[in-house]
Amino acid sequence: LSGTPATDPARLFAGLVGAVRSVVHAEEATLRLAVGCLVAGGHLLIEDFPGLGKTTLAKALARVLGLEFRRVQFTADLLPADVTGALVIPPGERVPVFRPGPVFTNLLMADELNRASTRAQSALLEAMEERQVTVDGTTRPLPRPFLVVATQNPHDAAGTSPLPHGQRDRFLMRLSLGYPGRDHEDALLAGTNPAVRAASLPPALPPGGLDAIAAAIDAVHVAGAAPSYVLDLVDATRRHPAIAVGASPRAALALLLAARALAVARGGAFVTPEDVQRAAGPVLAHRLVVTRGAEQAGVDAEALVAEILATVPVPLDERPATAPGRR
Repeated sequence: LSGTPATDPARLFAGLVGAVRSVVHAEEATLRLAVGCLVAGGHLLIEDFPGLGKTTLAKALARVLGLEFRRVQFTADLLPADVTGALVIPPGERVPVFRPGPVFTNLLMADELNRASTRAQSALLEAMEERQVTVDGTTRPLPRPFLVVATQNPHDAAGTSPLPHGQRDRFLMRLSLGYPGRDHEDALLAGTNPAVRAASLPPALPPGGLDAIAAAIDAVHVAGAAPSYVLDLVDATRRHPAIAVGASPRAALALLLAARALAVARGGAFVTPEDVQRAAGPVLAHRLVVTRGAEQAGVDAEALVAEILATVPVPLDERPATAPGRR
């Protein structure tokens, strides 16, 4: 998976993380997961209180990846056509033409997604799953790559409602930035506005760099202990008494994909159980439905995933003697 310094996937990945970290004051592990989510072709959900840098992170990711960026503010009165586009009749014309919505871009920021109606939220379902939209019976492909970075305030914030389970399942990862540490906040106060700096970030990849990282992720070896560990973790979520709906087969595929991205980030040619552990919380927690009793007791999905990681035995790391291709 290595190459010259200019094309080595691990170096390219590290360059992306470093560029984002120059404007987003968050833990490096969180930024590594965010970058890994997008370079793997997944959609990212960022959940946090207002003012913690969610929009800045989305803009920075788009800039360093060299992607076209558009933003939609999800509000209670937003209509599906405001996202996907609609047929309109231009002045002086009689034949309707299609006016593309903001979804026709490379990286769409769906800001405060859980403030919109369920109908408006559903406008993204086909786009996220199929990379296409259907308007008035006509299906139109979206640009490639097409990635969604959605933000949401905590579900108990005023004017919000939880995203439907089916929509949460479309996101490869859910991350939270959290409050910055004192050192990060000191740097924030001493510098210029991070949002302004994020808007002027140059691309951090050479031409073809994103494709090179994606190809490296696809080539990572996944046989041995890691796939078995993924299945053990997923099965444990289905049998846990505090979880009403466990992880689906799609969640298992997502966990393995995220682990492959983290393997590339560390320069590895194969996935280890440690890669799976680092990805498990961000990939699985938002897909689980906690029982009503556990929810009333204050138990959340993140804590349950941590409990499962602590109790499911970690298999021996069977490292291949050679570097075979993807299983």
